[in-house]
Amino acid sequence: MSSASGMLATMAVVVLFSGIVQGYLTPLLPEVGKRLHLGPVGLNNIYLLFQVACTVLTPLLSRLGDLHGHRRLLRISLAMVAGGSLLIAVWPSPATLAAGVALQGAVVGFFPLLVGILRSRAPEQNRKGISLLVGVLLIAVGVGGLVAGALSERHAMAGLWTAVPVAALAVVAGLLLPDSDTPRGGRFHYGAAALLTSGLVAFVLVLAQGGTWGWTSPLTLGLAVLAAVVLAAWILVERGAAEPLVSVRMLGNPRLAIVSGHTFCAAFGTIGFFGANALFLASSPAETGYGMNLGPQAIAAVSLAMLAAGFAGSALTPRLTARSGDRTVLALGGALTALGFLGMILFHDTLPQYVTCALLVGLATGVFESITRSVSAEVVDAHETALAVGLNELALSFGAAIGAAVIGMFFAAHVQRGTAHIAESGYLWAWGACAAMAVAGTGLAMRYRAPRAEGATPVRQSATSGDLA
Repeated sequence: MSSASGMLATMAVVVLFSGIVQGYLTPLLPEVGKRLHLGPVGLNNIYLLFQVACTVLTPLLSRLGDLHGHRRLLRISLAMVAGGSLLIAVWPSPATLAAGVALQGAVVGFFPLLVGILRSRAPEQNRKGISLLVGVLLIAVGVGGLVAGALSERHAMAGLWTAVPVAALAVVAGLLLPDSDTPRGGRFHYGAAALLTSGLVAFVLVLAQGGTWGWTSPLTLGLAVLAAVVLAAWILVERGAAEPLVSVRMLGNPRLAIVSGHTFCAAFGTIGFFGANALFLASSPAETGYGMNLGPQAIAAVSLAMLAAGFAGSALTPRLTARSGDRTVLALGGALTALGFLGMILFHDTLPQYVTCALLVGLATGVFESITRSVSAEVVDAHETALAVGLNELALSFGAAIGAAVIGMFFAAHVQRGTAHIAESGYLWAWGACAAMAVAGTGLAMRYRAPRAEGATPVRQSATSGDLA
């Protein structure tokens, strides 16, 4: 790749594919499920399979990239996601849908591996590049859903082809990207990988199915105990390993811990509430006493507007950090999130009021996703970049999953008597929980100290690294 700008443009194609994959199936699955004779349980299992695949593959692909080359693992990840997308489109069936979404779970490797290449090849572009890629990702998620919905208006299965053309472009982009030049080598700890995978699978199953099974049921509690025991065993194995899968020292890095904790708190509301946001917009005031009575296209438009606000937030982040510092921008992301959800509690009677608050949450999403990915890449040595970003991605996934589970608990506890409708109080509790977690994330952000403050050597940034090309 002849220039940093050309490399960023090529990376943007890969991230575009990532966003499309994460956005296009959601509006299609209800109708596709009917065509494939999949009921609500079957469709929920498809979502669950994707969550499990993402959780398992995040640390594995990131670590393998640090060991054996970021470009090599990026190409493998691209092949997996492209293959899964093609499989779903060409042979739609319950079996191929399950296999396809499992392969698509490798999409979680894109961002950590791309950041590994970026930090190695153009460290002066790290902040600018990450902000650009986050913005493209957010917009692509919204566009993917809109395009898939439009293609499926005449034929439900047509939308399954949404990701295929973009997959071809992304595979070509992966062939054009350079490799990182960070030192690599070492042994992949398969025993630690097995323990980590088992523990994470059990943990995700508890989060995803606890509401269905019952949070105090023997199955839920048993899996929770199993996850805790297996993950504890994994930590013991890692402590004694000469070449650990995930360095326990990295998990003890105070800066990475603070950033990942902030990511968890921010994702709890901004991403965890995304599905519930559509429910509120679709609710009829005549039936429930609240809501905006919007149809699918209008809801998609609001969602896209939120993601566009996220793009703006991501684009502004490098400028803000150059002027105010990382800690201030981390705190700003949390404060904007809290303000947005507090606004929903107070102002949700009219569409302009509610959308204004939703756009504030969207803006905060772009800020926190950009700053946390940038900082997590810079607080570790270059040869651990992909894994550090991968751990932050795990924090984001867990925050979103736990947020969705907690919101689901509030909804289940506040059902209008004699109906299946959620009472307005359920939303008030949900918005309050999201705001409280955002405040907690802001508190964590205020404890962050930049490496320079403790004598460490930060990644050098050019004078213009705060500007988007």
